[in-house]
Amino acid sequence: MDYQGLAQQVLAGVGGKSNISKVWHCATRLRFYLNDEKKADTKKIDALAGVITVVQSAGQYQVVIGNSVAKVYDALVDLAGLENTDEQPAVPAEAANKPNLINRFIGFISGVFLPFLGALAGAGILKGFLALFVALGWMTEKSGQYQIWYAAGAAIFYAFPVFLGFTAAKQLKVNQFVGASIGAALLYPSLVAAFAKGTTMHFFGIPVVPTTYTTTVIPILLSIWALSYIEPLLKKLMPEAIRNVFVPMLSLMIMVPLTLIVVGPIGALIGNALATGVMAVYHFAPIIAGIIMGAFWQVFVIFGVHWTFMPLIMNNFTKLGYDPLTPIICAAVLSQAGAAFGVFMKSRNKKMKSLAGSSALSGLFGITEPAIYGVTLKLKKPFYIAVASGAVGGAIISISGVHASSFTMPSLLSLPTFLDHGFMGEIIGLTVATVGAAMITYFFGVPDDQSSEQLKNENQPKNSNGTDEIKAPVEGTIIPLTSVKDEVFASEAMGKGLAIVPSNDEVVAPANGTISAVYPTGHALGMIDDSGAEILIHIGINTVELKGKYFKTLVKQNEHVTAGQPLVKFDREKIAAAGYDTTVMVIITNTNHYGAVEPTAATETDHNWFLKLAPKPAAAANTKGVPANV
Repeated sequence: MDYQGLAQQVLAGVGGKSNISKVWHCATRLRFYLNDEKKADTKKIDALAGVITVVQSAGQYQVVIGNSVAKVYDALVDLAGLENTDEQPAVPAEAANKPNLINRFIGFISGVFLPFLGALAGAGILKGFLALFVALGWMTEKSGQYQIWYAAGAAIFYAFPVFLGFTAAKQLKVNQFVGASIGAALLYPSLVAAFAKGTTMHFFGIPVVPTTYTTTVIPILLSIWALSYIEPLLKKLMPEAIRNVFVPMLSLMIMVPLTLIVVGPIGALIGNALATGVMAVYHFAPIIAGIIMGAFWQVFVIFGVHWTFMPLIMNNFTKLGYDPLTPIICAAVLSQAGAAFGVFMKSRNKKMKSLAGSSALSGLFGITEPAIYGVTLKLKKPFYIAVASGAVGGAIISISGVHASSFTMPSLLSLPTFLDHGFMGEIIGLTVATVGAAMITYFFGVPDDQSSEQLKNENQPKNSNGTDEIKAPVEGTIIPLTSVKDEVFASEAMGKGLAIVPSNDEVVAPANGTISAVYPTGHALGMIDDSGAEILIHIGINTVELKGKYFKTLVKQNEHVTAGQPLVKFDREKIAAAGYDTTVMVIITNTNHYGAVEPTAATETDHNWFLKLAPKPAAAANTKGVPANV
């Protein structure tokens, strides 16, 4: 993959450096806070080779890349001269002031946990493996190696208030080290020891309820939320000359006792209520809980609302000592991996087969975005099959009463954390979810155009005389593609071709073939001609912003058309009056299948062929096509 080239195209697609407020990345996605999402050309980005899909969720503009996201991110920040950070930045003020409270909450929670989620999952897996080693008799709990490794795995959970105090403060734009210090005060050894004995302290006569805050989540989050109101007030009251010292000092003097006396106990009560409520639902109808979480967890992921479960899951470990949701979620995760594997086994489309294979492997280890966006959701049936299989597997796991003893990212690596309770039920449920999704997808979930022997576009395209001839789809004056006012098309990153300044208002089929993509806005469509050439016809520049106005599509997806058949009608005068360039681009998106893509010598055309596609020698043929979409 050309990481530099892809980063450059994504940067242009999101509206350039000036439109980026913040950018960071997670395991599979570039995540942006954009100044104006309307300036981002989602269709253009979604069409790029190397981009799986684009998601707009929780106030973020997310470009799903897959396992290579870190390299694309590094190239992007170098090109744009941006700060290189793996952490989610604080929500920009303009986004924070928007009235969508749900998006603000989801963005806050994801920003709090995301920076140390990998370390958290790694520590949880380490604790799980230690439990496995003890069960197998490889070591004892009294051995030095066990105690040292257990400390390594348990420390991050013990010190939750410190880590959460730091990341929550960053999200709420207050002093991060004050936030961490408040969390550390809750864990101060003398306080922990006194509270563990039930000793009631007094702060100027006010009793301090003895509460243990190790491994807790909600109290420190509430505390930093309160700090976000107190710190700005202190900054206004303090002269600038002494602000840097006295604002932190007064923040600690106020917030630590306030947290111990008021905020902490309230947070503990909320945590207890949440844990009690979860277990009440779980015990009342475990099969329903299993079906819902097993079926819809990946739907929650798609919409970004899965982050709302994070405090709930972490609270379960604090209050109950275990979590019943993570084992069920595993079924949802592995069912997507199974469905992707079913596609891998059945599909004869080389690009889809390659993507499905890598996606299935990453899905087994908890990274499901490539499988969802690149394979199962794209083909639809495999996604529905995975949802159903996850529901069945989740129901089995829930009925078996499986518990996770430590937090991990749901995946095969989570298995050691399920040893304590209902482990065989987990194995059966995961087997049903994974193998069931793979088998049903193999037999019923892969469309014919993915499994048929008639995938002509997978082979070297050519016709009887050894070349392919593409006719002009619209009357007008031909200009070089490199001269159009769109840097992605002009750079020929999407493929070679030509552009036409139109003199009429009708786009016709440039060859006999099948319509492969029809966009609701009418500004673009893709087709595959009968010789296998993938053709993109894009009417105007940035005309996706018109949202279909002045365009009328005359064909449907998968419809077979003949050369000269009308495809789209458009009003070029009104489009130009609206301020848009009406140039029509014709791109051969699988240019790399050909030895040459050459225009004719003519400068104008009346539907005579104007592109010659010369085939590569068979030995040099590159069968990695580029999807005909935009």
